Amino acid sequence: MSSYQILCVLCALALVTSVISSRVHKLQETVAITAIALGMSLLLLLGGKALGGDVYVYFVSGLEKLDFQALLLNGMLGFLLFAGALQIRLKILRHQKWEILILAFISTLLSTFIIGGLLFWFAPMLGLPLQFSHCLLFGALISPTDPIAVLAILKKMGAPEDIAIQVEGESLFNDGIGLVIFVAISQLAFSTEPLTFIHISELFIREAVGGVIYGGVLGFLLHHFFRYCEEETQLMLVTLLIPTAGYVMADVLGVSGPLAMVSAGIIIGNFSVPKFFARNERVKLFTFWSLIESFFNALLFLLLGLLLLLVTFKAPLWWFMFVAIPIVLLARAMSVLLPYLGFRLFKSYNPYAETILIWGGLRGGLALAMAMSLPEGIVIDAIGGVELRELLLVMTYAVVVFSILVQGSTMTGLIRRSNAVTEPSRAVGSSENA
Repeated sequence: MSSYQILCVLCALALVTSVISSRVHKLQETVAITAIALGMSLLLLLGGKALGGDVYVYFVSGLEKLDFQALLLNGMLGFLLFAGALQIRLKILRHQKWEILILAFISTLLSTFIIGGLLFWFAPMLGLPLQFSHCLLFGALISPTDPIAVLAILKKMGAPEDIAIQVEGESLFNDGIGLVIFVAISQLAFSTEPLTFIHISELFIREAVGGVIYGGVLGFLLHHFFRYCEEETQLMLVTLLIPTAGYVMADVLGVSGPLAMVSAGIIIGNFSVPKFFARNERVKLFTFWSLIESFFNALLFLLLGLLLLLVTFKAPLWWFMFVAIPIVLLARAMSVLLPYLGFRLFKSYNPYAETILIWGGLRGGLALAMAMSLPEGIVIDAIGGVELRELLLVMTYAVVVFSILVQGSTMTGLIRRSNAVTEPSRAVGSSENA
């Protein structure tokens, strides 16, 4: 089959799986889709060994033809980030701007070095010493919380507004920042030329700051272009310019496409929509983008489960897979709790804020796409034939599956408790105002 045919089959599978998962009321839909896809992968693996493997080989070869990294990083990611940013309200965002900025940048950087340091310390105990730069690579790709996974789950659960905006804002911004950190460390690890602090600073400014500015310009241009649209259909379709041509141009200019999508989406959602869209047109616009978001989410989480077929689980990697999960959780806890020690000196927060941020820091397709972008052929264990790419991919897959299936499915209890604390305080506040 061609890549297009494979994609069509996967899209059909995603839609069918989405309908089936919606009937599993005990699990959030994205968690159920991932679980079903993992079950399908295991059946194919077992069936391949028991029945000779023709179907298994055919399916795996089809998945290998599909470039997951390009499909997510250069395709779906732009649509999903723009759809998420379109619904962020700037008035609410302003109240949490410092928290989001620190969590998206400082906490991501802090988590990268904590994970890198712990992995560098643990690796020799597990019989596979690693270079510190290679450990930092894993820290960089796994530290950013995935906006797609986070938004897909939080939107359905009705978390308290102050916590939701922090989690959503952090996840929307820190993936772009995480990508910049990952690119910088990749150049440091694989480049033959020594990199200086100035080079890394220039890279960050061009990618991150340039991405935000470019997204602002995109939003400004589209805002004025809406004046020439005469029909509501045109208004909705014109918004597709940003995650399509706008995202491609970000890559051409060498700036962060994800950050551009977020800043452009916030501008369109907060300034263009109120000015150019009537009330009924706004409903249609958000329904339009909700459909796009739901479809790509279903496809992405299906692919996350099916990628089990492409991951090589060699014996020397098992301990690394199990150790990766607590290391990442510990780093997430430290990178959230330390900033909150300062935050709580100036503001009061829901008592479950830190817990939800730590446990709700889900990882998803973005981390896997970065792991799959690593170069092949870098052997770190000549005897076992273990490559750096397959080691980091196995560890990443373990963390991603754990975060979606375990953390994602147990978030409901935490959010209920946080709502139970928030609602009485609102009631007291409203009675005092009365």
